[in-house]
Amino acid sequence: MPKVLLKIVLCLLFLVSTGTKSAGEFEQWCIADEQTPEDELQAGIDWACGEGGADCSKIQVNKPCYLPNTARDHASYAFNDYYQKFKNNGGTCYFNGAAMITELDPSHNSCHYDFIP
Repeated sequence: MPKVLLKIVLCLLFLVSTGTKSAGEFEQWCIADEQTPEDELQAGIDWACGEGGADCSKIQVNKPCYLPNTARDHASYAFNDYYQKFKNNGGTCYFNGAAMITELDPSHNSCHYDFIP
């Protein structure tokens, strides 16, 4: 009987340590809404990379997320960096309606978009 109990305990420990997601727990990224005009996206980038505290170093020239060099792509990176850093402390993915949540990882080529649970 003790061997059976030991096997059960080991199986339970394995299941707990695998870190499976519970129902309702999804990976989410914050990206620019495709319908937002470029001037509004630029205002969002300026805020996120300035007062907002996002790390926008990767969208600078010759950095991994500079290309494609569009307001939409740069806004998506800046919005997501801000959102991931501050979502657990009240930060949102709104940016005056310029952003939206996606469950599809927007990372591409060498440009990695962070996800923080």
